[in-house]
Amino acid sequence: MNIKTREEQLSALQENTTWDIVIIGGGATGLGCAVDAASRGFKTLLLEQYDFAKGTSSRSTKLVHGGVRYLAQGDVSLVREALKERGLLFQNAPHLVNKQSFVIPCFGLFSKIKYLVGLKLYDWLSGKFSFGSSVYLSKSKVLEYLKGISDKNVSGGIEYYDGQFDDARLAINLAQTAIENGATVLNYAKVVNLLKDEENNKLTGLSLIDIETQQEYKIKAKSIINATGVFVDDILSMDTPGRKPLVRPSQGVHLVLDRSFMNGNSALMIPETSDGRVLFAVPWHNHLVVGTTDTPLESHSLEPKALQKEIDFILQTAGAYLAKKPTEDDVLSVFAGLRPLASPDKSTNKTKEISRSHKLIVNKSGLVTITGGKWTTYRKMAEDTIDEAIKTCNLNVKSCVTENLKIHGYSVKKQDLHTDIYGNDAEHITSIIQKNPDLADKLAPSFPYTAAEVIWFVRNEMARSVEDILARRLRLLFLNAQTAINVAPVVAALMAKELGKGKDWEDLQINKFTEIAKNYTLKKR
Repeated sequence: MNIKTREEQLSALQENTTWDIVIIGGGATGLGCAVDAASRGFKTLLLEQYDFAKGTSSRSTKLVHGGVRYLAQGDVSLVREALKERGLLFQNAPHLVNKQSFVIPCFGLFSKIKYLVGLKLYDWLSGKFSFGSSVYLSKSKVLEYLKGISDKNVSGGIEYYDGQFDDARLAINLAQTAIENGATVLNYAKVVNLLKDEENNKLTGLSLIDIETQQEYKIKAKSIINATGVFVDDILSMDTPGRKPLVRPSQGVHLVLDRSFMNGNSALMIPETSDGRVLFAVPWHNHLVVGTTDTPLESHSLEPKALQKEIDFILQTAGAYLAKKPTEDDVLSVFAGLRPLASPDKSTNKTKEISRSHKLIVNKSGLVTITGGKWTTYRKMAEDTIDEAIKTCNLNVKSCVTENLKIHGYSVKKQDLHTDIYGNDAEHITSIIQKNPDLADKLAPSFPYTAAEVIWFVRNEMARSVEDILARRLRLLFLNAQTAINVAPVVAALMAKELGKGKDWEDLQINKFTEIAKNYTLKKR
């Protein structure tokens, strides 16, 4: 196994070459596009202004799902496509995707019939990609599967199956897959300008700055793809200054609780909340993720903050179903993500009226923009986008091969260890410990993560900051913000030694991370 370092990736920018496809954006969609383009044989470059999955793509509900909610809205084609993609993702990344039992508590005969009929249709739509059949559960079975749920008025329930995953870990593995297929993939590379032919106003390339060195590079490209999620309008405005915004961000907030609040193996699904959304309580890394909200916003940011009303809504809604009512003091981490929902009309304030399907836009300059969609359908979105780029920019026609492309780390072996999520990379982490047993030390007593994992992330996953590791490589910030703050100095010291940095760098990293991490805790808000 040999993944190129960031320095090796950067050296490719020095070459006087023309790239077939340059992708702006290192979230789910952009990384999917890089894997698709590179595996077709195109000379591919991906540029991410921050770290991979820094934005929305690390802040999901951690579900790979068809979308029961969309079925209820009658969007059968979206659900069918997503269920197929769910199956392909489980097939190609079994180390990251798990089949998860979900239980909907029912409070009367009508709800039992309604949900069982709907979920049988959900099963049927999944076809050969089924994760398991939905069944009716007695009251005693519901209380057994959802240990910690209140038994008040529960008359039974419906069990169905969907997928659960680690979103940021999948993003990192997609970056590695793209590199293994010949792509150059860079984080901390910010696009600052689009370059055009003055005669016909067609795109010819772009300018970017390496955030770490402030060095500027000019890149020649046959095709440029804008896959920047909630930031699509920033790139579209570079191409067409003064244009109307394409995207309306909608905020989704999640709270993370101790697993003791619901200690069974099943997830809770509440199909109808007071705001008309679905609410999930999902076991994840031995914690419980509860969410989400749907709050239309006027602007986007790299570090969105949960609104008090969103926190209150989740606590109140979860509290109505759990025997032990969670309070703000019980919240170990709170994270907010912004969905890039395509909205042509700023006056529309209901996100169910805003497109959740993906949308492709082609500018006169040849810029291809992909927006909307969700994690589950990232592969299909990428396929459609690269097909469009081939057509728009007259590239050689090459067929998509990602339906059966194994994602980096692929392994079906599960040992019930926290390192299972690394797939076949787990053995490389073990070998780091064998060479230096001190690196088996835990970063925090209550978590299984070791110093060896930090070394692995720096060497093989392009981790450049303490935040990269504690937020997106280990997920500790998303599980327990205070513990993440506490271990930041240990991680900074390990990174500094590996990267050849000094004490000043360590102190700066600790301070930067602590500032960000404060947004993930409810203390002193």
